[in-house]
Amino acid sequence: MSVYRHKESPFYHFDFQFKGSRFHGSTGCTSRREAETFERAERDKAKRFVKTAASPASTKLDDVAGRYWNEVGQYHAGADTTWRDIERLINYFGPTTLLTEIGDDEVAKLVAWRRGHRVTRHRHPKKKASIPPLIAPATVNRSTTEVLKKLFTRAKAWGIRFDREPNWKQHWLKEPQEIVRELRGDEADRLENATRDDYRAIFELASASGMRLNECLLRWSEVNWEVRKIEKQGKGNKRVSVPITDAIRQILWPLRGHHPEAVFTYVARRTKRGAGLIKGERYPVTYNGLKTVWKRTRAAAGVSGFRFHDFRHDFATKLLRETKNLKLVQRALNHADIKTTTKYAHVVDDEVAAGVDAMQKSRKKSRSTARKVS
Repeated sequence: MSVYRHKESPFYHFDFQFKGSRFHGSTGCTSRREAETFERAERDKAKRFVKTAASPASTKLDDVAGRYWNEVGQYHAGADTTWRDIERLINYFGPTTLLTEIGDDEVAKLVAWRRGHRVTRHRHPKKKASIPPLIAPATVNRSTTEVLKKLFTRAKAWGIRFDREPNWKQHWLKEPQEIVRELRGDEADRLENATRDDYRAIFELASASGMRLNECLLRWSEVNWEVRKIEKQGKGNKRVSVPITDAIRQILWPLRGHHPEAVFTYVARRTKRGAGLIKGERYPVTYNGLKTVWKRTRAAAGVSGFRFHDFRHDFATKLLRETKNLKLVQRALNHADIKTTTKYAHVVDDEVAAGVDAMQKSRKKSRSTARKVS
């Protein structure tokens, strides 16, 4: 059995491969025996996922989900999250439910059900439990509605037709406007001082490029030194292109030779046989590992309210303040629609106010001169 105790969680985790596909995540169990029972159930589910349907045109949710996992899901940066989200849909609807039978009524009930869930907190067994808050609308959208929509989209690409596909827009919960957060005062210096040496480069890339967390998990095949560009799949499977500036080159160039495939690696601080780690050896930085280290770094630096994604906001606001060019910022962030970029327009409010003030003073001076002439 490949269950092991995760140092950041009171629960055992599982990690295994089946016919080339990797399956991993938390068991939610604190005893090894229960964790092994949980893992056996996960292996059975994995076999169904990999098996897929005998007929490629099957619309059973279990079959569609299995094929989606094989073709797309297992390659996501947060593949364990994708697995968990798909599994939640299967448990809710049932594995034999036909995707073609899911319409607006069914999705509305699904969203209402998901809205009643609360945030999952991995607390220490000895600490007193408190009632966690309900999950945010954004979590409902990303972990449920969006995942189901992706199954529909993939199924349509396979040639499956839907007579009553849900109207996805009406099921999308309204999310509060995203707050644009910059690093203030000495926050950047405090974060730098609190950063582990082996994670410093990836934090520097996020700050210098505005790339999203999962986009920062680069492979060397995505770094094109000749044309000085980083090119990879980004959010929504859209192509992301980032110029290799002198600053980014200085970040990436010293990392050559650390790993044949992964650009960013970390040094294992202790040996963990169950996880295949040997103290002192280098391993690729992972999505979950990066999130964990970032939370620790932020806490050690005493910087609150600044997410990893806020490196992107910090980059955009400073670039716009320097260039006054919203179109340029749009290109730098790889936004398809400039409307998405306008959230940063507030950073030039001072310049707008100064321009209006100058115009009003000029107009007042012109009128005063005109009165004197007359």
